[in-house]
Amino acid sequence: MSRPRVGIIGNSYLLDDSYPVHANGTMNSEAIADVSGCLPLMIPADPRFVSVEELLEAFDGFLLTGGRPNVHPNEYGEPATEAHGAFDRARDAITLPLVRACVERGQPFFGICRGFQEVNVAMGGTLYPEIRDLPGRMNHRMPPNGTLEEKFALRHHVNFIPDGPFARLFGSEQVMTNTLHGQGINQPGQRVVIDGQAEDDTPEAIYVKDAPGFTMAVQWHPEYRAPTDPISRPLFEAFGEAVHNWTQA
Repeated sequence: MSRPRVGIIGNSYLLDDSYPVHANGTMNSEAIADVSGCLPLMIPADPRFVSVEELLEAFDGFLLTGGRPNVHPNEYGEPATEAHGAFDRARDAITLPLVRACVERGQPFFGICRGFQEVNVAMGGTLYPEIRDLPGRMNHRMPPNGTLEEKFALRHHVNFIPDGPFARLFGSEQVMTNTLHGQGINQPGQRVVIDGQAEDDTPEAIYVKDAPGFTMAVQWHPEYRAPTDPISRPLFEAFGEAVHNWTQA
């Protein structure tokens, strides 16, 4: 029996600063294949190559990955500044309408880091350009130096709403996570529920209220060591179950 197909949103890069490519972190594919039990396939997130309608028919679920470029602030009614960093307008053009379509159809998606922010913006929310500049906030950015293990090390707690979907999934109202992001949610979008927050009140876990499908998204990176990590694994297992259920609906 063939595995359900999960489209993994790819990011645009320049290889050797000259050759345009779409890329996806291996750990994303590993999490989808080994934990979610699905077939991982990368999507070149660019409307020149794919349409939202085609993607909805070709895939059973979607993984909205992290990435260095940020959602363009024009998408939430603000001017771009240097603090907003780099952008990927082609990815914006695919992922934002894709999120809205999935919410309406009940088709499952799982958002990570930039994907978490995409879910909020797609539903009409806004973002802060730089969390660490806000009074009382921690620096959530990835450490500039160190090994991969050091960059993805657990750095802060996330506290969940008692008896909310994340607390039920983890069997706990508090977990420790990594943190590798500069931007974050300012105003939540329509129907976006902030279910988990860091110790400095930065939103870290959301879902779309009353959506018929899986809409969980997290600001941290659960794809790191997903097969063995006790917090990452339940997320990808739940997403995989939702994708399998979609194929049988």
